Order: sequence, then structure tokens, then C-alpha cells
Amino acid sequence: MDFSYQLYSSRNFPPLSDTLRMLAEAGYAQVEGFGGVYDDPDALSGGLQENGLTMPTGHIGLDMLESDPDRVLLLARTLGFEAVFVPFLMPDQRPEDAAGYADFGRRLVAAGKPVTDAGLKFGWHNHDFEFRPLADGTRPIEAMTAAAPELLLELDLAWVHRAGEDPVAWIDRYADRILSVHIKDIAPAGENEDEDGWADVGHGVMDWPAINAALEKTDVAYRVMEHDKPSDDTRFARRSIATAKSW
Repeated sequence: MDFSYQLYSSRNFPPLSDTLRMLAEAGYAQVEGFGGVYDDPDALSGGLQENGLTMPTGHIGLDMLESDPDRVLLLARTLGFEAVFVPFLMPDQRPEDAAGYADFGRRLVAAGKPVTDAGLKFGWHNHDFEFRPLADGTRPIEAMTAAAPELLLELDLAWVHRAGEDPVAWIDRYADRILSVHIKDIAPAGENEDEDGWADVGHGVMDWPAINAALEKTDVAYRVMEHDKPSDDTRFARRSIATAKSW
């Protein structure tokens, strides 16, 4: 099984060339892009090739998708994307009710049409707010997916947990939509405060045996390691893939 690595995890540890070399040496086969690495796609493509890495998935902001889809498709061709995920919605842009999130789901599908028309997969990467109930008890993710049946998901398992939800239950519920997962761990309460409470994979509180059993019942294609604020990205990368390869 191949594992990927979200390059956002190493944004504070330049240069990118060293990161790619470190990841290849640690045993990763893939990486996932984000906005901070797309300035020179030709150079990035060369760096991937030099290290025997691929970039089958990339995070692309909704603003770029809507304003410059040709740029998105150029990135996809140059870097070898198979799937594009919109990664986030700023708090001041979030709807207030289920109807608003339904509209947002439809907006995502419309924005992603150039991507899907090009033969690529398209979906949404979650944080915690999508799983927190609205005033009427509906969760934003429910409204989004009901309004947009074709919208795929990159399920960030630890953000689901941080929302107070059981990742296994949501894996089971959305088994036919989950194309990718972010494999991320959460430190026990009061630990790793300098890392915003995140942990290296397998060194936190996430129930990986149960999660992996649930994922085996899906067609998930990409398993992406991520840590939002590691104090040492090399430590995180090495310890996490060592855990994952023991599964």
C-alpha cells in the first residue's frame, strides 16, 4: 500500500527540495500539493521525478477554481493530478443554515465542472465545522452532500474526531463518496500543546484498528499523512509512515 504526504505539513521547513528528498527516503510514494507549492509547477514536477514521487492529488482553493480554471488544469497536467480537492472555507464565508450549505455544495460542483470534464475526480476536504450541528440540528456536511450527490470527499479523520464525531460512523455513511482520507492523529488532552494538540500517526488517541477496518470496506484510493503543526516534520513523517506500514 502506498502512502501520501500533505506538503502543508512541511510548509515551515524549507526548502521543498529537501522535503521531497526526505519523504522519498522515508518511504513515501506520493505527495499531495497545496497552494504554497504551485508557484513553479515545472520545477516541482522535476523535483518529484528526481525523487521517484508522484502527486496524484492536490488542494486547490475555490477562488482559483472559479477565477482561473485554466490554471488549475495546467497544474493538473504538469503535476499529474488525478483528483482535486477544495480544502477550506474561511469562517466569514461560511453559510449560517442548511439551505446555505446546500447552495455551497452546488457551488462546489459547478466550480469543479472543468476538472471533472477533463476526466479528473473532484471533491471536498473537511475540517471540523462541517460536522458540528447547525441550529436546526443539521450538519453542514449533510446539507452539502444531499444537494451535491456527485461531490466526492477527502475525509480528514482527525478533524471529524475533533468535532466530537466518530470517524468510523462517517466512513460507513459516506463509503461510496470517500476517494481519499487524511491520516492524522490527536494527542491526549494536555499534550503536544506546542503542536496544537496534534500527534504523529499512531502516537495519539485515534482508533486506527477500527478506522482501518472501516476503510477496508470502501474504495478509498489515497491515504495522505498530515500534521497541521509539527515541531519536526522529519520526525512526523518517519514515525507516521512506520506506524502505517505496520498496519
